Parts: sequence; C-alpha cells; structure tokens
Amino acid sequence: MRSTAAAESIVIPVERGQIGADLRVPERAAGLVIFAHGSGSSRFSSRNRAVAEFLDTNRFGTLLLDLLTREEESVDTRTREHRFDIDLLGRRVVLATDWAQDRPDLRQLPIGYFGASTGAAAALIGAAARPAVARAVVSRGGRPDLAGDALSKVQAPTLLIIGGDDEPVIEMNRDAMKQMRAPVELEIVPGATHLFEEPGTLNRVMDLASNWFRRHLESA
Repeated sequence: MRSTAAAESIVIPVERGQIGADLRVPERAAGLVIFAHGSGSSRFSSRNRAVAEFLDTNRFGTLLLDLLTREEESVDTRTREHRFDIDLLGRRVVLATDWAQDRPDLRQLPIGYFGASTGAAAALIGAAARPAVARAVVSRGGRPDLAGDALSKVQAPTLLIIGGDDEPVIEMNRDAMKQMRAPVELEIVPGATHLFEEPGTLNRVMDLASNWFRRHLESA
C-alpha cells in the first residue's frame, strides 16, 4: 500500500542560509518523524526514503532534511569538512524541530527522530536539546557515540538498530548505551552490513522503526 499523503517541498531558515526538506503528512497522522541522514548523503537517500514511505503508510508524517545548505554541500563535496561536524548537524535538527513546532498544522504532532550513520548523533543531539518535544528516537546503523555529552541528556526512548555484520559499530553502540539514561534498546539484524543492502534487512528496519514509533508516539 502506497501513501496518499501529498509531498511538500519546503525550506527551513538556518544560520548560514536555508536547508531543503520534504514533508509528507497523512490524514490522522499519529506523529511526525524527522529524518537525519548520514555523512555524504542527503534527503534523497534511497534507503531513508524507503523507510519514510513505509512510515507514511502507517500514519506517520515524515520530514526528510538536508542538513547542509547548498553552499555547504558544495564545499563538503570537495573537502568533506562539514559531514562530520556533528555539532552543526545537531543544530540543524534542532532548527527543524523548532520549525515544525512553529507550524500550526504540525504543532500537535508528537515528534520522533530517525537518524542514519552520523545522522543518528545529530538526531540524539536534537532530542537532548528539546526533551519536552522529543518522544522517540530510532538509529539505523548509527554512530550515537558521536553525540558526546548529549547522550546522557536524552530522555526519549531510543532504539538502536545495527547490522549483525557491522561489528565495529555494534561495539560503538553498546558503549553509547552505557552513557544513556533514557530507555534504550539494541536490535541486531542478522546478516546485515552497515548500509542494510542485503535482501530483507531494510524491511526489518522498517518494521522495527514503525513499531517503535507506534509504541512511543501514538501514546504521547
């Protein structure tokens, strides 16, 4: 089943210009999930868009972000200097959260975050900065360890999804869990590598994420 929600391309003002985003909100939405992509990617990430479409069909609005402005993206393509600036990426997630809270048709929707790779750290920074708003976080192949001191400030229930063959990242996630005070669970998807490109592995991510958001956003 495909979502009937209309897509809306928007821009969000940030400190160095503006960032692009794609918004979809189905009828009777149960919440809004803000996506933070990984290093070197964008809101057009095929894997994140597949997850977003699945969430749309399950009555969750989605906001897919570009975390860098066009000018920053141009510089980053040559120098890679912004993709690992986790503080910058985290601030962009916070600005997107505030933008959603300021928009009347979105204000009442409980907010969750879905972060991939380094974007997971940015999502956790956003959740830590807005504890009264954030209701849930899901990380796919994420680097929560890069969130640093923000980890202990996150209050939202957090699900860490890791590929079973992504061994270094498994240990990084386990170390990050020890620093978190929020309810946190680790799900290891057998046979999956970092990008979840293996058959059926991304579908497992979709199911886990949807169930987590249903559990924590619908009850908010």
